[in-house]
Amino acid sequence: MITFQLEFQILEIQNKESLSSVITDLSIIMEPTEYSELSEFVSRTEERRDLFMFFRSLHFFVEWCEYRKRTFKHFKEKYPETVHLTKGASSSYMGIRSHSRPEFELVIVWRIQIDEEGKVLPRLDLLTKAPLSALELDKNRVIETAPLSFRTLLGVLGIEATLESLIKSLCTEEQVPTQ
Repeated sequence: MITFQLEFQILEIQNKESLSSVITDLSIIMEPTEYSELSEFVSRTEERRDLFMFFRSLHFFVEWCEYRKRTFKHFKEKYPETVHLTKGASSSYMGIRSHSRPEFELVIVWRIQIDEEGKVLPRLDLLTKAPLSALELDKNRVIETAPLSFRTLLGVLGIEATLESLIKSLCTEEQVPTQ
């Protein structure tokens, strides 16, 4: 839940043909939240005095947050030994660790960005953690290029299928649930 308070002033302008209204002052007071992305967005909204953009973007932002939460929860329940959510399902990142090789870890960082025009977009990044000895043996630079390959996979498969394939790649046979 995101709690906020709006204060604004409207100037009404009457001419011979029509009446128009303009917001002259806008203040958005938002309760402290774990969503750091919102503070910059709120500042831009106050500068532009665009209430429509504020409500539209906030609506889509909350929808993406809920989708991320459901997705992380789903994978944690499906792969409890492999998926790690240190802050629970509301986390903005998910760790994927092999039970048989815990020194290898993939971390999915899932931020939700609001651009200058108020468009809300998910941004998923992959961080890799591997022992130095593995990095030295990685002559084809698979670990180094994994983040770029992850972005490509996202574009081809979508979010859920990409996460599923990464998780399965680190699961041992006994950890993969039967369908």
